[in-house]
Amino acid sequence: MNSTPGNIKPFPVEPYVPRHASWPYSSTDFQRQDPSSDASFYSSPRFVTHIDDHAISQLRKYYADWLPTRGRILDFCSSWISHYPPTIEEATKDGELVIVGMGMNKAELEANPVLRKEETRVLRDLNEDAEITSEVASIGDGDKEEGFDAATCVVSIDYLVRPVEILSSLRQRMKPGGTVHLAISNRCFPTKAVSRWLRVDEQERLQMVGDYLHFAGWKKIEIVDLSKGDEDKKEQAPTTTLAALMRSMGMGGHDPLWIVRGTRED
Repeated sequence: MNSTPGNIKPFPVEPYVPRHASWPYSSTDFQRQDPSSDASFYSSPRFVTHIDDHAISQLRKYYADWLPTRGRILDFCSSWISHYPPTIEEATKDGELVIVGMGMNKAELEANPVLRKEETRVLRDLNEDAEITSEVASIGDGDKEEGFDAATCVVSIDYLVRPVEILSSLRQRMKPGGTVHLAISNRCFPTKAVSRWLRVDEQERLQMVGDYLHFAGWKKIEIVDLSKGDEDKKEQAPTTTLAALMRSMGMGGHDPLWIVRGTRED
């Protein structure tokens, strides 16, 4: 992966600063309006995108600079599309890059073009089984070193009721220097999002996800604003003020999008 983005104007980055000496959240913060089985909720495939085209475009630009094109990537809470750029998709064709998709719906995973082999599609309810096993971390060509070089999760961290367990398990399966990239917007299924997510504003959500990574042992935690950066000039014209007003009223504009990321250092 590129340590310094080269083909786009860098997105604004804010370092995460730990705020708490001990875990600050209670079990009630992770309760949900609908406590029923996620397996039932996700039993029918949803071939839709959960962020708008502009947010998807920005995410692909970010991925193009920060994801490796060799090794192994885990896309957890995956579905029928992972929003990877063409460089990543091409790298999977020759086997230099293996992408493992971990999700809840078999039909969605089968439709995902970067999950090229059946073995790379892992059905898993992370709210029931929070462990990412060594078997998952070794999926792909037999001569590849066990472990992931990177991991992604798109607008789904808000549904996980045991986020620190999952992210801690992921860190253990990550190669030294490997990175995790958690994409966050303001879209969600409110009945399945954890309760605190629905009670706090967007900035506090970003800090909360930073807390997840911090208490799971990740380092170099940063918050990246993908809503800014490499904007198309036409979109920066006189409509910008109107779009901002419409967004404040819940109409029009672009979906906001952030990345909260961390690195395994040990």
